[in-house]
Amino acid sequence: MRIRIVDAFTDRPFAGNPAGVLLLDAGGFPDDGWLQRVAAEVNLAETAFAHPLPPGGEADWALRWFTPVTEVDMCGHATLATAHILHTTGTASVAGGEIRFSARCGILTATAHRDGTLTLDFPTAPLTPTTAPPGLTRALGAAPLTVLDTGARTGDLLVELADEAAVRALTPDLPALAACSRRGIIATAAADDPSRGYDFVSRGFFPQVGIDEDPVTGSAHTALAPFWSARLGRIELTGFQCSARGGLVRTSLRGDRTLLTGHAVTVIDGELLATP
Repeated sequence: MRIRIVDAFTDRPFAGNPAGVLLLDAGGFPDDGWLQRVAAEVNLAETAFAHPLPPGGEADWALRWFTPVTEVDMCGHATLATAHILHTTGTASVAGGEIRFSARCGILTATAHRDGTLTLDFPTAPLTPTTAPPGLTRALGAAPLTVLDTGARTGDLLVELADEAAVRALTPDLPALAACSRRGIIATAAADDPSRGYDFVSRGFFPQVGIDEDPVTGSAHTALAPFWSARLGRIELTGFQCSARGGLVRTSLRGDRTLLTGHAVTVIDGELLATP
């Protein structure tokens, strides 16, 4: 059984967000316990598992994502990584370059382009202003200007900070931060210099699901896109997630859907011997 590691939201190896990708045979997913053990062994932010669905339905592939400790409802970078493998290996025969995935959060699509990028079509996060939970400023190490709830689908808090430097300088108290949201904290600020090729920066901390800091979080950009589109007056933006690895996500706000575009690079292609 082949297993790959793909760096997503980057056009070069050892940057962006690495995801495990395991393509399964038709007929359903193996036991959840086995899926979780594989994800723990891979030990990346997420490992994606996908199997083909019968033709003629609303989706082509069923897709699930696991962190090293739990299954999650929505994951952008591992979806991009899966679509990249399907396209580059010729596994998926699709019309117009589009693959449809059936996932916990609904039907998601990934479309390949001639320049090598892929565009994901994800649900836009509903943003609701909220008060900062007790201890957030101390746990984060910075005072938020704005705090918004991203809704039940992701369960994150979107926290606006004073400037790009404040986001880059964060060294949060992760155990304390875990108590501040259902899934994680997305810290963001406007880019200091948009001429550098991005409009806003972010960092994502998800200790609740076993990810101290996620290198590039696709799902977070379904909240960042509507937030910054409203602020900047444009539906097409580029975000830079300024983690140690870093990665660019192009966003296009389409009402209740958000398009996320980026590159992906396969860095490891191996064999999983511990089959279900």
